[in-house]
Amino acid sequence: MAGTRKKKAAGIPVTDGGRVAAPSGLLLLSKQAGLTSFEALGAVKKALGTGKAGHTGTLDKFAEGLLLVLTGRALKLSPWFLHCDKQYEGTIRFGIESDTLDPEGKPVAEAALPSREAVEKILPLFSGEIMQAPPAYSAIHIDGKRASALARSGKQPEMKKRPVRVYRLELLLWDPPFARIFVHCSSGTYIRSLARDIALAAGSRACLHALTRTKVAGFSLEDAVGNEAFRPRPIDKAVLIALGLPWFEIEPQNVKSVAQGKSISHALAGKSPVFPPASPRETSPRMSAGIFSGDSFIAMIEKDKGGWKYGYVYADS
Repeated sequence: MAGTRKKKAAGIPVTDGGRVAAPSGLLLLSKQAGLTSFEALGAVKKALGTGKAGHTGTLDKFAEGLLLVLTGRALKLSPWFLHCDKQYEGTIRFGIESDTLDPEGKPVAEAALPSREAVEKILPLFSGEIMQAPPAYSAIHIDGKRASALARSGKQPEMKKRPVRVYRLELLLWDPPFARIFVHCSSGTYIRSLARDIALAAGSRACLHALTRTKVAGFSLEDAVGNEAFRPRPIDKAVLIALGLPWFEIEPQNVKSVAQGKSISHALAGKSPVFPPASPRETSPRMSAGIFSGDSFIAMIEKDKGGWKYGYVYADS
């Protein structure tokens, strides 16, 4: 699991000035089109009075939909939210391709519109594991610089193809030159690139006209809030269920030792993880799990060939 993690939660939830610190937890935010993810996050920070807030997956400025935002101590849990599958509804505009592959870019190519039959015929080619080249205007780093920065400077960054997985791809509406699609895909999949590649395979050109992220892992846009209410939810078992992660239950007398980052072998002795109903069981030598005592979230741990180890201790010691 990438990222730097500490073994102890820092401090108590009170600032030096005696004020109660911003709550730690998860916020399901509905980002509006026209705002960058950074700008949407800024409103959260202002409302909560803290800089300790971060999203776990960028949405382009023209896009809208679900952003998962972690606040306070929960920000250290970001590594467990970064590789979630996602669901989108997007509108492709056929006939014109832009340099950014979205409505904000400059037209770079034109082609005749494809037929509905041509599009439906090639859609199965983009299901399952596919090789995809990210857009030149993206946050991908090339030789230490963002591809988008290179593209804006007039250079043509080499966007190497990489494997992504599309679990489900459907044509929802055909209204030339527009086509609305549903996509359920792995983390790292660019819907802008998908729109480009679908059009090319159908003998046309296209860009992504609109995009809505409707789901991240088990979290849904219908449960998200706009700018009217910023109340992070606690990290509870429902959060782990949505992430598809298991957890252990430990006795209250073992909470302090785990919160202090001491050996976890005693607290976990004879225990088996509780798996969410639809979660995959351990299929690799590495997995993650939470530790709870009743309703209290204590820590995230990881298992490799050497056994269970601390990922991040959330509870105060």
